[in-house]
Amino acid sequence: MVNAGKWQTKEQLIELLAKLVHSPSVTGSKAEVELAAVIADELRTLPYFQENPEYVQLNPTGDGRYFVTALVKKAEAVRPTVVLVSHFDVVDVQDFGEWKPLAFDLKGLTEAYLQNQQMLPPLVQQDLAKGEWLFGRGSMDMKAGLALQMSMLERACAGEFEGNLLLVTVPDEEVNSLGMRAAVPVLLALSEVHGLDYHACLNCEPVFSAYPGDENTYIYSGSLGKVLPGFYCYGKETHVGEPFSGLNANLMASRLAVELELNTDFCERVEEEVTPPPTSLQQKDLKKEYSVQIPDRAVALFNLFLMEKSIDEVTRQLRQLAERTAEKIEQDYAARAAVFASMNRSEPISMKVKVLQYEELLAYLIDKIGREKVESIQAEVMANRGDMDDREVTIRLIDELGLLCKELAPMIVLFYAPPYYPPVSSRHDERIRQVVEDVIKRAEDRHHLEVKHQYYFAGLSDLSYTGLPEAAQSIQPLVENMPLWEKGYALPIRELVALNMPVMNLGPFGKDAHKWTERLDVTSAFETMPDLLPFAIEQLLKK
Repeated sequence: MVNAGKWQTKEQLIELLAKLVHSPSVTGSKAEVELAAVIADELRTLPYFQENPEYVQLNPTGDGRYFVTALVKKAEAVRPTVVLVSHFDVVDVQDFGEWKPLAFDLKGLTEAYLQNQQMLPPLVQQDLAKGEWLFGRGSMDMKAGLALQMSMLERACAGEFEGNLLLVTVPDEEVNSLGMRAAVPVLLALSEVHGLDYHACLNCEPVFSAYPGDENTYIYSGSLGKVLPGFYCYGKETHVGEPFSGLNANLMASRLAVELELNTDFCERVEEEVTPPPTSLQQKDLKKEYSVQIPDRAVALFNLFLMEKSIDEVTRQLRQLAERTAEKIEQDYAARAAVFASMNRSEPISMKVKVLQYEELLAYLIDKIGREKVESIQAEVMANRGDMDDREVTIRLIDELGLLCKELAPMIVLFYAPPYYPPVSSRHDERIRQVVEDVIKRAEDRHHLEVKHQYYFAGLSDLSYTGLPEAAQSIQPLVENMPLWEKGYALPIRELVALNMPVMNLGPFGKDAHKWTERLDVTSAFETMPDLLPFAIEQLLKK
Protein backbone atom coordinates (compact mmCIF):
# COMPACT_ATOMS: atom_id res chain seq x y z
CA MET A 1 0.00 0.00 0.00
CA VAL A 2 1.09 3.59 -0.65
CA ASN A 3 2.57 4.85 2.62
CA ALA A 4 1.57 8.49 2.35
CA GLY A 5 -0.97 8.83 -0.41
CA LYS A 6 -3.88 11.08 -1.23
CA TRP A 7 -6.61 8.45 -1.44
CA GLN A 8 -5.50 5.53 0.71
CA THR A 9 -7.03 5.89 4.17
CA LYS A 10 -10.69 5.63 5.04
CA GLU A 11 -10.78 9.34 5.87
CA GLN A 12 -9.08 10.30 2.60
CA LEU A 13 -11.49 8.18 0.58
CA ILE A 14 -14.50 9.73 2.30
CA GLU A 15 -13.15 13.19 1.46
CA LEU A 16 -12.65 12.18 -2.17
CA LEU A 17 -16.14 10.69 -2.33
CA ALA A 18 -17.61 13.87 -0.82
CA LYS A 19 -15.91 15.92 -3.54
CA LEU A 20 -17.21 13.64 -6.29
CA VAL A 21 -20.74 13.57 -4.87
CA HIS A 22 -20.70 17.37 -4.51
CA SER A 23 -20.84 17.62 -8.30
CA PRO A 24 -24.52 17.38 -9.35
CA SER A 25 -23.53 15.36 -12.41
CA VAL A 26 -27.03 14.34 -13.49
CA THR A 27 -26.94 12.73 -16.92
CA GLY A 28 -27.20 15.43 -19.58
CA SER A 29 -26.39 18.31 -17.24
CA LYS A 30 -23.62 20.92 -17.43
CA ALA A 31 -22.16 19.45 -14.23
CA GLU A 32 -21.74 16.08 -15.95
CA VAL A 33 -19.54 17.79 -18.55
CA GLU A 34 -17.57 19.66 -15.88
CA LEU A 35 -16.95 16.64 -13.65
CA ALA A 36 -14.84 14.93 -16.31
CA ALA A 37 -12.38 17.82 -16.14
CA VAL A 38 -12.45 17.79 -12.33
CA ILE A 39 -11.55 14.09 -12.29
CA ALA A 40 -8.74 14.59 -14.81
CA ASP A 41 -7.37 17.53 -12.78
CA GLU A 42 -7.45 15.45 -9.61
CA LEU A 43 -5.50 12.67 -11.28
CA ARG A 44 -2.95 15.15 -12.62
CA THR A 45 -2.01 16.09 -9.06
CA LEU A 46 -0.31 12.69 -8.73
CA PRO A 47 3.47 12.94 -9.36
CA TYR A 48 3.36 10.15 -11.95
CA PHE A 49 0.93 12.09 -14.15
CA GLN A 50 2.86 15.33 -13.64
CA GLU A 51 5.81 13.50 -15.17
CA ASN A 52 3.62 11.80 -17.81
CA PRO A 53 0.81 14.31 -18.49
CA GLU A 54 -0.04 12.68 -21.83
CA TYR A 55 -1.30 9.59 -19.98
CA VAL A 56 -4.38 11.47 -18.67
CA GLN A 57 -6.77 12.38 -21.46
CA LEU A 58 -10.18 14.01 -21.82
CA ASN A 59 -11.83 12.22 -24.74
CA PRO A 60 -14.88 13.68 -26.53
CA THR A 61 -18.04 11.60 -26.84
CA GLY A 62 -19.20 13.62 -29.83
CA ASP A 63 -22.03 15.49 -28.13
CA GLY A 64 -20.11 17.95 -25.95
CA ARG A 65 -19.37 15.50 -23.14
CA TYR A 66 -16.12 13.77 -22.26
CA PHE A 67 -14.80 10.54 -20.77
CA VAL A 68 -11.50 10.29 -18.94
CA THR A 69 -8.71 7.81 -19.60
CA ALA A 70 -5.70 7.53 -17.29
CA LEU A 71 -2.94 5.00 -17.96
CA VAL A 72 -0.26 3.90 -15.49
CA LYS A 73 2.49 1.90 -17.17
CA LYS A 74 4.58 -0.43 -15.02
CA ALA A 75 7.38 -0.20 -17.56
CA GLU A 76 7.62 0.43 -21.28
CA ALA A 77 7.85 -3.23 -22.24
CA VAL A 78 5.15 -4.47 -19.83
CA ARG A 79 1.95 -5.49 -21.64
CA PRO A 80 -0.45 -7.09 -19.06
CA THR A 81 -3.16 -4.50 -18.29
CA VAL A 82 -6.34 -4.36 -16.26
CA VAL A 83 -8.95 -1.85 -17.40
CA LEU A 84 -10.92 -0.15 -14.61
CA VAL A 85 -14.33 0.99 -15.84
CA SER A 86 -16.68 3.34 -13.97
CA HIS A 87 -19.23 6.07 -14.60
CA PHE A 88 -19.57 9.48 -13.00
CA ASP A 89 -23.09 10.48 -14.04
CA VAL A 90 -26.05 10.09 -11.69
CA VAL A 91 -29.84 10.13 -11.94
CA ASP A 92 -31.90 13.17 -10.99
CA VAL A 93 -32.83 14.06 -7.40
CA GLN A 94 -36.56 14.88 -7.61
CA ASP A 95 -37.23 11.88 -5.36
CA PHE A 96 -35.45 13.58 -2.43
CA GLY A 97 -38.40 15.92 -1.81
CA GLU A 98 -37.65 18.24 1.10
CA TRP A 99 -34.11 16.84 1.31
CA LYS A 100 -33.33 17.82 -2.29
CA PRO A 101 -31.06 20.80 -1.34
CA LEU A 102 -28.78 18.33 0.47
CA ALA A 103 -28.88 15.54 -2.13
CA PHE A 104 -25.28 16.22 -3.27
CA ASP A 105 -23.92 17.05 0.19
CA LEU A 106 -22.55 13.71 1.42
CA LYS A 107 -21.80 14.78 4.96
CA GLY A 108 -24.65 17.29 5.30
CA LEU A 109 -27.33 14.86 4.16
CA THR A 110 -25.94 12.05 6.28
CA GLU A 111 -25.98 14.28 9.36
CA ALA A 112 -29.51 15.49 8.56
CA TYR A 113 -30.75 11.92 8.27
CA LEU A 114 -29.01 10.94 11.51
CA GLN A 115 -30.73 13.83 13.29
CA ASN A 116 -34.13 12.92 11.81
CA GLN A 117 -34.10 9.15 11.86
CA GLN A 118 -37.77 8.97 12.78
CA MET A 119 -38.56 10.33 9.29
CA LEU A 120 -36.66 7.54 7.55
CA PRO A 121 -38.14 4.19 6.48
CA PRO A 122 -37.85 1.45 9.15
CA LEU A 123 -35.26 -0.55 7.17
CA VAL A 124 -33.00 2.50 6.92
CA GLN A 125 -33.32 3.08 10.67
CA GLN A 126 -32.33 -0.53 11.28
CA ASP A 127 -29.23 -0.11 9.11
CA LEU A 128 -28.20 3.03 10.97
CA ALA A 129 -28.52 1.21 14.28
CA LYS A 130 -26.00 -1.45 13.32
CA GLY A 131 -23.53 0.17 10.90
CA GLU A 132 -21.92 3.25 9.43
CA TRP A 133 -23.57 4.64 6.32
CA LEU A 134 -23.15 7.63 4.02
CA PHE A 135 -26.09 9.08 2.10
CA GLY A 136 -26.36 11.12 -1.07
CA ARG A 137 -27.03 10.85 -4.77
CA GLY A 138 -24.17 8.91 -6.31
CA SER A 139 -22.75 7.79 -2.97
CA MET A 140 -23.54 4.20 -3.89
CA ASP A 141 -24.14 4.37 -7.65
CA MET A 142 -21.30 4.72 -8.35
CA LYS A 143 -18.96 7.43 -7.17
CA ALA A 144 -17.65 5.26 -4.33
CA GLY A 145 -16.50 2.79 -6.99
CA LEU A 146 -14.80 5.61 -8.91
CA ALA A 147 -13.08 6.83 -5.72
CA LEU A 148 -11.77 3.32 -5.12
CA GLN A 149 -10.49 3.08 -8.68
CA MET A 150 -8.66 6.40 -8.31
CA SER A 151 -7.12 4.95 -5.15
CA MET A 152 -5.99 1.88 -7.11
CA LEU A 153 -4.50 4.14 -9.77
CA GLU A 154 -2.49 5.94 -7.11
CA ARG A 155 -1.16 2.59 -5.91
CA ALA A 156 -0.18 1.72 -9.46
CA CYS A 157 1.67 5.04 -9.72
CA ALA A 158 3.72 3.92 -6.68
CA GLY A 159 4.63 0.68 -8.46
CA GLU A 160 2.42 -1.64 -6.42
CA PHE A 161 1.12 -3.84 -9.26
CA GLU A 162 3.03 -6.15 -11.58
CA GLY A 163 1.34 -4.72 -14.64
CA ASN A 164 -0.47 -1.70 -16.05
CA LEU A 165 -3.74 -0.06 -14.98
CA LEU A 166 -6.00 1.89 -17.33
CA LEU A 167 -8.88 3.89 -15.84
CA VAL A 168 -11.83 4.61 -18.13
CA THR A 169 -14.51 6.66 -16.40
CA VAL A 170 -17.45 7.78 -18.49
CA PRO A 171 -20.64 9.88 -18.59
CA ASP A 172 -24.12 8.82 -19.71
CA GLU A 173 -24.18 5.33 -18.18
CA GLU A 174 -27.60 6.01 -16.68
CA VAL A 175 -29.28 6.74 -20.03
CA ASN A 176 -27.68 5.61 -23.30
CA SER A 177 -24.09 4.61 -22.37
CA LEU A 178 -22.74 6.94 -25.04
CA GLY A 179 -19.60 7.43 -22.96
CA MET A 180 -18.67 3.74 -22.95
CA ARG A 181 -19.69 3.23 -26.57
CA ALA A 182 -17.38 6.11 -27.52
CA ALA A 183 -14.60 4.61 -25.39
CA VAL A 184 -14.46 1.30 -27.30
CA PRO A 185 -12.39 2.52 -30.29
CA VAL A 186 -10.21 4.55 -27.92
CA LEU A 187 -9.45 1.40 -25.91
CA LEU A 188 -8.36 -0.37 -29.07
CA ALA A 189 -6.20 2.60 -30.09
CA LEU A 190 -4.54 2.80 -26.67
CA SER A 191 -3.69 -0.89 -26.78
CA GLU A 192 -1.94 -0.35 -30.12
CA VAL A 193 -0.11 2.85 -29.18
CA HIS A 194 1.11 1.65 -25.77
CA GLY A 195 1.43 -2.08 -26.39
CA LEU A 196 -1.27 -3.09 -23.89
CA ASP A 197 -2.62 -6.59 -23.45
CA TYR A 198 -6.02 -6.31 -21.77
CA HIS A 199 -6.25 -9.19 -19.31
CA ALA A 200 -9.64 -8.12 -17.95
CA CYS A 201 -12.06 -5.26 -17.44
CA LEU A 202 -12.90 -4.66 -13.78
CA ASN A 203 -15.97 -2.61 -12.93
CA CYS A 204 -16.69 -1.40 -9.39
CA GLU A 205 -20.46 -0.98 -9.55
CA PRO A 206 -21.99 -1.50 -6.10
CA VAL A 207 -23.61 -4.70 -4.96
CA PHE A 208 -27.24 -4.87 -6.08
CA SER A 209 -29.82 -6.78 -4.05
CA ALA A 210 -31.04 -9.95 -5.74
CA TYR A 211 -34.38 -9.70 -3.90
CA PRO A 212 -36.04 -7.38 -1.32
CA GLY A 213 -34.20 -7.53 1.98
CA ASP A 214 -31.12 -9.18 0.46
CA GLU A 215 -28.08 -8.56 2.69
CA ASN A 216 -25.60 -10.63 0.68
CA THR A 217 -22.39 -9.30 -0.81
CA TYR A 218 -21.75 -10.40 -4.38
CA ILE A 219 -18.95 -10.56 -6.91
CA TYR A 220 -20.03 -10.72 -10.54
CA SER A 221 -18.49 -12.22 -13.66
CA GLY A 222 -20.88 -10.59 -16.12
CA SER A 223 -23.71 -8.15 -16.61
CA LEU A 224 -27.30 -8.55 -17.82
CA GLY A 225 -28.25 -7.48 -21.30
CA LYS A 226 -31.32 -5.43 -22.15
CA VAL A 227 -33.53 -4.57 -25.07
CA LEU A 228 -36.29 -1.97 -25.19
CA PRO A 229 -39.07 -3.44 -27.35
CA GLY A 230 -41.93 -1.19 -28.34
CA PHE A 231 -45.35 -1.64 -29.86
CA TYR A 232 -46.83 1.00 -32.14
CA CYS A 233 -50.59 0.63 -32.05
CA TYR A 234 -52.56 2.17 -34.90
CA GLY A 235 -56.30 1.74 -34.36
CA LYS A 236 -59.16 3.35 -36.20
CA GLU A 237 -60.40 6.86 -35.47
CA THR A 238 -64.01 7.61 -34.62
CA HIS A 239 -66.14 9.99 -32.58
CA VAL A 240 -66.72 8.98 -28.96
CA GLY A 241 -70.44 8.86 -29.79
CA GLU A 242 -69.75 5.99 -32.21
CA PRO A 243 -67.06 3.96 -30.44
CA PHE A 244 -67.85 0.75 -32.35
CA SER A 245 -67.05 2.50 -35.61
CA GLY A 246 -63.42 2.58 -34.63
CA LEU A 247 -60.78 0.97 -32.41
CA ASN A 248 -59.13 2.87 -29.57
CA ALA A 249 -55.33 2.65 -29.70
CA ASN A 250 -55.21 3.04 -25.92
CA LEU A 251 -57.14 -0.22 -25.64
CA MET A 252 -54.60 -1.92 -27.89
CA ALA A 253 -51.60 -0.64 -25.92
CA SER A 254 -53.28 -1.50 -22.63
CA ARG A 255 -53.97 -5.09 -23.69
CA LEU A 256 -50.33 -5.45 -24.72
CA ALA A 257 -49.30 -4.12 -21.31
CA VAL A 258 -51.56 -6.64 -19.57
CA GLU A 259 -50.04 -9.48 -21.59
CA LEU A 260 -46.38 -8.50 -21.25
CA GLU A 261 -46.12 -6.82 -17.85
CA LEU A 262 -44.38 -9.19 -15.38
CA ASN A 263 -44.84 -12.05 -17.85
CA THR A 264 -42.55 -14.77 -16.50
CA ASP A 265 -42.55 -16.55 -19.87
CA PHE A 266 -39.92 -13.96 -20.78
CA CYS A 267 -37.74 -14.69 -17.74
CA GLU A 268 -34.50 -16.40 -18.63
CA ARG A 269 -32.71 -18.86 -16.36
CA VAL A 270 -28.99 -19.64 -16.34
CA GLU A 271 -28.30 -22.23 -13.66
CA GLU A 272 -29.74 -20.65 -10.48
CA GLU A 273 -29.96 -17.09 -11.80
CA VAL A 274 -33.17 -15.72 -13.31
CA THR A 275 -33.79 -12.45 -15.11
CA PRO A 276 -36.50 -10.15 -13.74
CA PRO A 277 -39.67 -10.23 -15.87
CA PRO A 278 -40.45 -7.45 -18.37
CA THR A 279 -42.04 -4.25 -17.16
CA SER A 280 -43.50 -1.18 -18.84
CA LEU A 281 -41.31 1.91 -19.08
CA GLN A 282 -43.61 4.09 -21.15
CA GLN A 283 -47.17 3.98 -22.44
CA LYS A 284 -49.02 6.86 -24.07
CA ASP A 285 -51.30 7.83 -26.92
CA LEU A 286 -50.00 10.11 -29.65
CA LYS A 287 -52.83 12.65 -29.80
CA LYS A 288 -51.42 16.15 -29.66
CA GLU A 289 -54.50 17.81 -28.19
CA TYR A 290 -57.79 17.05 -26.45
CA SER A 291 -60.79 16.26 -28.65
CA VAL A 292 -63.76 13.89 -28.72
CA GLN A 293 -62.05 11.75 -31.31
CA ILE A 294 -60.74 8.57 -29.75
CA PRO A 295 -56.93 8.16 -29.75
CA ASP A 296 -56.10 6.27 -32.94
CA ARG A 297 -52.36 5.87 -32.28
CA ALA A 298 -50.53 4.83 -29.12
CA VAL A 299 -47.19 3.37 -28.12
CA ALA A 300 -45.85 1.18 -25.31
CA LEU A 301 -42.20 0.52 -24.40
CA PHE A 302 -40.99 -2.32 -22.18
CA ASN A 303 -37.78 -3.24 -20.42
CA LEU A 304 -36.66 -6.78 -21.22
CA PHE A 305 -33.51 -8.35 -19.72
CA LEU A 306 -31.35 -10.91 -21.52
CA MET A 307 -28.67 -13.42 -20.57
CA GLU A 308 -28.07 -15.99 -23.31
CA LYS A 309 -31.24 -15.70 -25.38
CA SER A 310 -30.64 -14.47 -28.95
CA ILE A 311 -32.25 -11.35 -30.39
CA ASP A 312 -33.87 -13.53 -33.02
CA GLU A 313 -35.52 -15.68 -30.35
CA VAL A 314 -36.65 -12.64 -28.38
CA THR A 315 -38.13 -11.05 -31.50
CA ARG A 316 -40.07 -14.21 -32.36
CA GLN A 317 -41.40 -14.43 -28.80
CA LEU A 318 -42.51 -10.78 -28.82
CA ARG A 319 -44.14 -11.18 -32.23
CA GLN A 320 -46.08 -14.22 -31.03
CA LEU A 321 -47.27 -12.30 -27.96
CA ALA A 322 -48.45 -9.44 -30.18
CA GLU A 323 -50.33 -11.88 -32.42
CA ARG A 324 -52.05 -13.51 -29.43
CA THR A 325 -52.92 -10.06 -28.09
CA ALA A 326 -54.36 -9.03 -31.46
CA GLU A 327 -56.62 -12.09 -31.39
CA LYS A 328 -57.81 -11.24 -27.87
CA ILE A 329 -58.52 -7.66 -28.91
CA GLU A 330 -60.58 -8.95 -31.85
CA GLN A 331 -62.47 -11.44 -29.68
CA ASP A 332 -63.25 -8.95 -26.91
CA TYR A 333 -64.27 -6.32 -29.45
CA ALA A 334 -66.60 -8.74 -31.22
CA ALA A 335 -68.18 -9.92 -27.96
CA ARG A 336 -68.85 -6.39 -26.73
CA ALA A 337 -70.05 -5.25 -30.15
CA ALA A 338 -72.54 -8.15 -30.19
CA VAL A 339 -73.91 -7.20 -26.78
CA PHE A 340 -74.23 -3.57 -27.83
CA ALA A 341 -75.88 -4.57 -31.13
CA SER A 342 -78.49 -6.60 -29.21
CA MET A 343 -79.21 -3.55 -27.09
CA ASN A 344 -79.96 -1.23 -30.01
CA ARG A 345 -81.00 -3.85 -32.59
CA SER A 346 -78.13 -3.15 -34.97
CA GLU A 347 -75.72 -5.36 -36.86
CA PRO A 348 -72.66 -6.47 -34.80
CA ILE A 349 -69.28 -5.19 -36.00
CA SER A 350 -65.95 -7.05 -36.13
CA MET A 351 -62.42 -5.71 -36.30
CA LYS A 352 -59.22 -7.33 -37.60
CA VAL A 353 -55.82 -6.33 -36.20
CA LYS A 354 -52.67 -6.91 -38.25
CA VAL A 355 -49.31 -7.58 -36.61
CA LEU A 356 -46.13 -6.38 -38.31
CA GLN A 357 -42.52 -5.78 -37.48
CA TYR A 358 -40.99 -2.39 -38.23
CA GLU A 359 -38.92 -3.85 -41.09
CA GLU A 360 -42.17 -5.05 -42.75
CA LEU A 361 -43.83 -1.66 -42.34
CA LEU A 362 -40.78 0.03 -43.82
CA ALA A 363 -40.62 -2.38 -46.78
CA TYR A 364 -44.34 -1.86 -47.46
CA LEU A 365 -43.97 1.92 -47.47
CA ILE A 366 -40.86 1.84 -49.68
CA ASP A 367 -42.83 -0.24 -52.18
CA LYS A 368 -45.73 2.21 -51.93
CA ILE A 369 -44.00 5.59 -52.23
CA GLY A 370 -40.36 4.81 -53.02
CA ARG A 371 -37.16 4.69 -51.00
CA GLU A 372 -36.19 8.28 -51.77
CA LYS A 373 -39.44 9.65 -50.31
CA VAL A 374 -39.16 7.44 -47.21
CA GLU A 375 -35.58 8.55 -46.59
CA SER A 376 -36.64 12.16 -47.03
CA ILE A 377 -39.29 11.74 -44.31
CA GLN A 378 -36.75 10.11 -41.98
CA ALA A 379 -34.20 12.86 -42.62
CA GLU A 380 -36.77 15.55 -41.87
CA VAL A 381 -37.66 13.94 -38.53
CA MET A 382 -33.99 13.75 -37.58
CA ALA A 383 -33.32 17.33 -38.67
CA ASN A 384 -36.14 18.55 -36.43
CA ARG A 385 -35.59 16.29 -33.41
CA GLY A 386 -34.68 19.26 -31.21
CA ASP A 387 -34.35 18.08 -27.62
CA MET A 388 -36.25 14.83 -28.17
CA ASP A 389 -34.42 11.92 -26.58
CA ASP A 390 -33.76 8.67 -28.42
CA ARG A 391 -37.05 7.11 -27.35
CA GLU A 392 -39.12 10.12 -28.43
CA VAL A 393 -37.47 10.46 -31.82
CA THR A 394 -37.83 6.70 -32.40
CA ILE A 395 -41.57 7.00 -31.79
CA ARG A 396 -41.76 10.03 -34.09
CA LEU A 397 -39.95 8.15 -36.87
CA ILE A 398 -42.31 5.18 -36.74
CA ASP A 399 -45.40 7.38 -36.38
CA GLU A 400 -44.56 9.48 -39.44
CA LEU A 401 -44.24 6.30 -41.50
CA GLY A 402 -47.26 4.65 -39.92
CA LEU A 403 -49.48 7.61 -40.78
CA LEU A 404 -48.78 6.90 -44.46
CA CYS A 405 -49.95 3.29 -44.07
CA LYS A 406 -53.47 4.03 -42.88
CA GLU A 407 -54.87 1.26 -45.05
CA LEU A 408 -53.02 -1.32 -42.90
CA ALA A 409 -54.73 -0.22 -39.71
CA PRO A 410 -55.74 -1.48 -37.23
CA MET A 411 -52.23 -2.76 -36.71
CA ILE A 412 -49.62 -3.46 -34.06
CA VAL A 413 -46.03 -2.83 -35.12
CA LEU A 414 -43.17 -4.34 -33.12
CA PHE A 415 -39.98 -2.26 -33.00
CA TYR A 416 -36.91 -1.65 -30.83
CA ALA A 417 -35.82 1.63 -29.26
CA PRO A 418 -32.38 2.44 -27.82
CA PRO A 419 -30.50 1.60 -25.74
CA TYR A 420 -29.36 -1.95 -26.37
CA TYR A 421 -27.13 -3.57 -23.75
CA PRO A 422 -25.55 -6.80 -25.01
CA PRO A 423 -25.41 -9.43 -22.26
CA VAL A 424 -21.85 -10.24 -21.23
CA SER A 425 -20.50 -13.05 -19.08
CA SER A 426 -17.09 -14.56 -18.33
CA ARG A 427 -18.57 -17.46 -16.38
CA HIS A 428 -16.80 -19.91 -18.71
CA ASP A 429 -13.45 -18.07 -18.48
CA GLU A 430 -11.26 -20.23 -16.25
CA ARG A 431 -9.00 -17.36 -15.19
CA ILE A 432 -11.93 -15.18 -14.15
CA ARG A 433 -13.50 -18.10 -12.28
CA GLN A 434 -10.24 -18.64 -10.41
CA VAL A 435 -9.88 -14.97 -9.47
CA VAL A 436 -13.48 -14.93 -8.24
CA GLU A 437 -12.78 -17.97 -6.05
CA ASP A 438 -9.58 -16.38 -4.71
CA VAL A 439 -11.39 -13.13 -3.82
CA ILE A 440 -14.18 -15.04 -2.09
CA LYS A 441 -11.61 -16.96 -0.02
CA ARG A 442 -9.69 -13.79 0.91
CA ALA A 443 -12.91 -12.06 1.98
CA GLU A 444 -13.72 -14.95 4.29
CA ASP A 445 -10.19 -15.38 5.67
CA ARG A 446 -9.36 -11.72 6.25
CA HIS A 447 -12.74 -10.07 6.79
CA HIS A 448 -15.03 -12.92 7.91
CA LEU A 449 -17.24 -11.86 5.02
CA GLU A 450 -19.21 -14.27 2.88
CA VAL A 451 -19.12 -13.14 -0.74
CA LYS A 452 -21.33 -14.94 -3.25
CA HIS A 453 -20.62 -15.34 -6.94
CA GLN A 454 -23.24 -14.23 -9.46
CA TYR A 455 -22.82 -14.62 -13.19
CA TYR A 456 -24.78 -11.48 -14.10
CA PHE A 457 -24.84 -8.05 -12.49
CA ALA A 458 -28.53 -7.15 -12.35
CA GLY A 459 -28.27 -3.37 -12.38
CA LEU A 460 -27.13 -3.05 -16.03
CA SER A 461 -23.65 -1.69 -16.56
CA ASP A 462 -21.11 -0.50 -19.09
CA LEU A 463 -19.51 -3.94 -18.97
CA SER A 464 -21.94 -4.67 -21.81
CA TYR A 465 -19.66 -2.65 -24.08
CA THR A 466 -16.39 -4.41 -23.32
CA GLY A 467 -16.83 -6.94 -26.09
CA LEU A 468 -19.39 -8.77 -28.14
CA PRO A 469 -19.40 -12.53 -27.62
CA GLU A 470 -20.37 -14.68 -30.58
CA ALA A 471 -23.85 -15.35 -29.22
CA ALA A 472 -24.60 -11.62 -29.13
CA GLN A 473 -23.19 -10.80 -32.58
CA SER A 474 -26.32 -11.89 -34.45
CA ILE A 475 -28.25 -8.72 -33.75
CA GLN A 476 -29.69 -8.27 -37.24
CA PRO A 477 -33.32 -8.51 -36.02
CA LEU A 478 -32.59 -5.62 -33.67
CA VAL A 479 -30.83 -3.57 -36.37
CA GLU A 480 -33.64 -4.09 -38.89
CA ASN A 481 -36.36 -3.20 -36.41
CA MET A 482 -34.76 -0.19 -34.73
CA PRO A 483 -35.87 2.99 -36.56
CA LEU A 484 -32.98 4.98 -35.08
CA TRP A 485 -30.20 2.55 -36.02
CA GLU A 486 -27.35 4.53 -37.61
CA LYS A 487 -29.56 7.61 -37.65
CA GLY A 488 -28.42 8.70 -34.20
CA TYR A 489 -27.78 5.43 -32.40
CA ALA A 490 -25.48 2.50 -33.11
CA LEU A 491 -22.94 0.16 -31.55
CA PRO A 492 -19.32 -0.10 -32.70
CA ILE A 493 -19.86 -3.77 -33.53
CA ARG A 494 -16.56 -4.55 -35.27
CA GLU A 495 -14.60 -2.81 -32.51
CA LEU A 496 -16.51 -4.67 -29.81
CA VAL A 497 -15.76 -8.00 -31.47
CA ALA A 498 -12.07 -7.02 -31.62
CA LEU A 499 -11.99 -5.83 -27.98
CA ASN A 500 -13.84 -8.69 -26.26
CA MET A 501 -12.27 -8.46 -22.78
CA PRO A 502 -13.03 -10.87 -19.92
CA VAL A 503 -15.06 -9.05 -17.26
CA MET A 504 -15.57 -8.91 -13.53
CA ASN A 505 -17.42 -6.60 -11.14
CA LEU A 506 -16.28 -6.09 -7.57
CA GLY A 507 -17.72 -3.14 -5.71
CA PRO A 508 -18.89 -1.92 -2.31
CA PHE A 509 -22.11 -2.83 -0.56
CA GLY A 510 -24.87 -0.25 -0.62
CA LYS A 511 -28.62 0.05 -0.80
CA ASP A 512 -31.43 1.90 -2.53
CA ALA A 513 -29.78 3.03 -5.76
CA HIS A 514 -31.92 5.65 -7.51
CA LYS A 515 -33.88 6.34 -4.31
CA TRP A 516 -33.76 9.21 -1.81
CA THR A 517 -32.37 6.76 0.73
CA GLU A 518 -29.41 5.77 -1.50
CA ARG A 519 -26.62 4.87 0.89
CA LEU A 520 -23.16 3.37 1.08
CA ASP A 521 -21.84 0.91 3.65
CA VAL A 522 -18.66 2.68 4.80
CA THR A 523 -17.01 -0.44 6.19
CA SER A 524 -17.51 -2.33 2.95
CA ALA A 525 -16.41 0.57 0.75
CA PHE A 526 -13.41 1.94 2.61
CA GLU A 527 -12.16 -0.92 4.78
CA THR A 528 -12.96 -4.16 2.96
CA MET A 529 -12.70 -3.07 -0.68
CA PRO A 530 -9.27 -1.40 -0.32
CA ASP A 531 -8.00 -4.87 0.52
CA LEU A 532 -10.00 -6.99 -1.95
CA LEU A 533 -9.64 -4.73 -4.99
CA PRO A 534 -5.83 -4.61 -5.20
CA PHE A 535 -5.74 -8.35 -4.58
CA ALA A 536 -8.18 -8.92 -7.45
CA ILE A 537 -6.21 -6.61 -9.74
CA GLU A 538 -2.95 -8.41 -9.04
CA GLN A 539 -4.59 -11.78 -9.71
CA LEU A 540 -6.10 -10.51 -12.97
CA LEU A 541 -2.72 -9.26 -14.15
CA LYS A 542 -1.25 -12.75 -13.88
CA LYS A 543 -1.49 -15.17 -16.76
